[in-house]
Amino acid sequence: MNNIECVIFDCDGTLVDSEILCNQGLVNVFSRYGAQVTLEECLIKYKGGKMVEILTAICGDYHLSLDLDELEKEYREELRQLFDKHLMPVEGVPQMLEKIRLPVCVASNGPASKMEHTLGLTGLLSRFEGKLFSAFDANCWKPDPGLLAYAAKGMGVNLANCVLVEDSVPGVMAGINAGIPVFHYCRDEHAEPVDHPLVTRFSDMGELIGLLV
Repeated sequence: MNNIECVIFDCDGTLVDSEILCNQGLVNVFSRYGAQVTLEECLIKYKGGKMVEILTAICGDYHLSLDLDELEKEYREELRQLFDKHLMPVEGVPQMLEKIRLPVCVASNGPASKMEHTLGLTGLLSRFEGKLFSAFDANCWKPDPGLLAYAAKGMGVNLANCVLVEDSVPGVMAGINAGIPVFHYCRDEHAEPVDHPLVTRFSDMGELIGLLV
């Protein structure tokens, strides 16, 4: 694959193995309010979504009237504690990052402080220092391609010459909407594939270097 100016990575579930923990955090927080949200429900319905929309949807589903700002603070603190105890890099990511020779950055729906925390805990932050782009700063969230345009601009490259590495469907759709090649990291062999000419699905981070050639 020629003329790649930058590889844009998602963070949660792509670089750091946080998806289970993120959704367990939802289960833990909402259980305090009597809502029996299940981990499976969260993984199916909310992966890759915008946090305020996820919290709003769960409150609606379980008929809860809660202050969303306070609820998000509670959730972020629950997540911080879970990450401190359990977070690891996605298998194969450190080795892949040692081999990749292209410019790289991270574009995430999460806040920059969360990226700094998770990448720091997993020993990956030094590879992305100064190259973290948050939807909260861009004021647009995947599947809106604006976040990817914001990241490309921040890296000083042409978005059309970028590729995206992403694990969530909203993220994959952002890449499609931006018109750039997307490498969909998916470990669930039973998951419905995103059938689009721009999308290449893979299940092992060790494969990525070969795909970028």
